Amino acid sequence: MKKNAIAACMALMVAAGSVTGCSSQTGTKESDTTAQDTAAGTEAVKGSAAENKAGGVTITFWHSMGGVNGEAINTLVEQFNKENTDKITVEAQYQGSYDDAINKLKSAQIGSMGADLVQIYDIGTRFMIDSGWVVPMQDLIDGEGWDLSQVEPNIAAYYTVDDVLYSMPFNSSTPILYYNKDMFEKAGITEIPDSLPKIAAVGDGLLEKGGAGEVISLGIYGWFFEQFTSKQGADYADNGNGRTAAATAVDFDKNGAGVKTLTAWKALADQGYAPNVGRGGDAGLADFSAGKSAMTLGSTASLKQILNDVNGKFEVGTAYFPKVSDEDQGGVSIGGGSLWALNNEDPARQNAVWQFVKFLVSPASQAYWNSQTGYFPVTVAAHEETVFQENIAKYPQFETAIDQLHDSTPQSAGALLSIFPEARQIVETEIENMLNNGTSPEDTVAKMAENINKSIEDYNLLNE
Repeated sequence: MKKNAIAACMALMVAAGSVTGCSSQTGTKESDTTAQDTAAGTEAVKGSAAENKAGGVTITFWHSMGGVNGEAINTLVEQFNKENTDKITVEAQYQGSYDDAINKLKSAQIGSMGADLVQIYDIGTRFMIDSGWVVPMQDLIDGEGWDLSQVEPNIAAYYTVDDVLYSMPFNSSTPILYYNKDMFEKAGITEIPDSLPKIAAVGDGLLEKGGAGEVISLGIYGWFFEQFTSKQGADYADNGNGRTAAATAVDFDKNGAGVKTLTAWKALADQGYAPNVGRGGDAGLADFSAGKSAMTLGSTASLKQILNDVNGKFEVGTAYFPKVSDEDQGGVSIGGGSLWALNNEDPARQNAVWQFVKFLVSPASQAYWNSQTGYFPVTVAAHEETVFQENIAKYPQFETAIDQLHDSTPQSAGALLSIFPEARQIVETEIENMLNNGTSPEDTVAKMAENINKSIEDYNLLNE
């Protein structure tokens, strides 16, 4: 695809408000992209600190953290601007939601770069790799000889393709099970269910003895479907989950994982244990916090909000994200976002980006970030920080998230898909149709696969 054709295609996609679109890196393999960017990345890391001191350098950081998370970002940025000795100034700019941010980035690339460092959500990873807009973090790491083992391996695994870490993990989370300890105690249930069938097995007890209005408020969320696939040790997409090569089709329809997930999900709904509470990762949280449902699924980053909303009305317990069936042996993959260095072909600014990234993932910064937001510290040594230890003592429920992360493996890193945002919408629409209209799990999965595969095919055709 020629440059003007790419720009026209991207303009159309942005105008349509789509999260997916054309890539400016057409016909170029990941290995080629890495080789091309290595020299620029290495040169950037070696950029002279003295040069920065003499004139100073300003970089722009786009992020999608609002509310208290945004306040924490601003605090870290202010600290870096004050303390760094290289006269680096970071201008942090809130870009709205993750979808808004990636669309603004696409729009900016039609003209000139709008930022030097951007925070992109996990499901934008394959698009960013394909785009050709970035300097892989691996280049910056290798240029300095920075020790990558400082980063939690099961978090780094998600953003690593062909042994190249493309972006630096920053705000990472996994989904867990939240449960009402008081209801479980009233119902005499001492073993927390770790699978969907076991949730069904305790359903009547929670409704009849525990005082629950709902057994589990299970939001219709594409991320949960992906996690149920991962817990089965199955691939969501072909070509090694889109990691050995770009995915050409989903795999959950062929390996049975999709039908297995939706059969168990529909059974919970049909038995009255998991009513339709709406779409989205937060859809089930309100019923849980209000004391209506005995359990819910949610991000680890939601823990503080849940505890605040519950406000002592009952004791909140946490457990691992449930398996689809008792024999499943898989793990969970991380969600959240990571930091991408844009290739502005300016060594001084690239060096400034790298200095700022190192600051953000330092043990002290990550311990602070965890204490303020509930996201994982992505840096192993952050666990030794007093701030982190005090936070765990105050919120022992968060220990579940840490244990679950460490009990997973890099093989459970999850899929990379060029059109993942669209795929999630398709998955949620079809699950909603199944619950509302009684569509069979088999037909639901077939429809998911048909629609997602068509989107993958269209994307790949545009990027040949």
